[in-house]
Amino acid sequence: MKRIVKKSPSQDTSFADALIDWQKQHGRHQLPWQGTRDAYRIWLSEIMLQQTQVATVIPYYARFLDSFPDVAALAAAPTETVMVHWSGLGYYTRARNLHRCAQQVVSNHAGRFPSDPETLASLPGIGKSTAAAIATFAFGARAAILDGNVKRVFCRVFGVEGFPGQAAVEKNLWQRAEAMLPAREIEAYTQGLMDLGATLCTRTRPACDRCPMQSRCIAHASGRTAELPARKPKKAIPEKSTVMLVVVHKGEILMEQRPPEGIWGGLLSLPELNRLFSENSDVDLDEKLALALSSFGDIDEIMMLSSFVHGFTHYRLSVMPVQVTLRQRHVMAAQSDYQWRALAQISDAALPSPVRKLLATLG
Repeated sequence: MKRIVKKSPSQDTSFADALIDWQKQHGRHQLPWQGTRDAYRIWLSEIMLQQTQVATVIPYYARFLDSFPDVAALAAAPTETVMVHWSGLGYYTRARNLHRCAQQVVSNHAGRFPSDPETLASLPGIGKSTAAAIATFAFGARAAILDGNVKRVFCRVFGVEGFPGQAAVEKNLWQRAEAMLPAREIEAYTQGLMDLGATLCTRTRPACDRCPMQSRCIAHASGRTAELPARKPKKAIPEKSTVMLVVVHKGEILMEQRPPEGIWGGLLSLPELNRLFSENSDVDLDEKLALALSSFGDIDEIMMLSSFVHGFTHYRLSVMPVQVTLRQRHVMAAQSDYQWRALAQISDAALPSPVRKLLATLG
């Protein structure tokens, strides 16, 4: 039986050399944000790539640069414009933090991103790993990254047990990441970690036959690539439900401006019955609708649409859409969070993806 020897980070100095050599020959070199020291472009790509695939990010990245070519342009843009450009990319807190970060860079740092990883990490939306990546690629800093892909590589290659999200395991991984930083070619090493986790050492069906770490990988040698890293302990996914209102009148649709924080914060969305009218089991749906919409207009017709389920990170939302046609509508107060939009032009608004898909079915 092959003996598996676990090396400490300080013992395994050849890991970085093998990774750098592999990245130069087989890594990714043509991504739109590569080949630049522009901290703005690097920061923008790193924020967009959080929990999002490269192929999805590329068109959004290009559109952002067309509209906001530098950090000053982004900082000066209205929040709604930023949200429109982000619409469909998901995890909308990133967009709000992106805008806040740009404003802080302009107001507190004279429009220049700090080169120090710790200062970068103090800005909105930039964590320790993202700060290290920006500092490395923009300024050549010697700083360790530890995103989800890198955690997976380290857990498999070095046989790290336990769920990486647990404090003790994550601390172990950070110590390893910092101890293994090479003295040379830090950019190629950092990009190599990203490339290896994204293209070969994938969550499912890793391409071990092409991996430069195969000969030293404990998970491969022990047949445990499917087990490492350990998965997050399962918890029951909470279920929530809502009645979403598609209120229409003469080619226009009633939209709600969501508050800055919370789910779909800052986006335009459809009104929800539970946000307009407190639950009361003694009142049927038609009566609830009449009461909830009394300030918007008089109901002419009610039609049930097809229900659907939308998954968030921490829960599943069951949506029952109800189309309500108004006979006539009332004038709303100027300070209202609700507004009428032309249905034919609503696709240009900053909408959550399930709402955009729902409205597309209306024709």
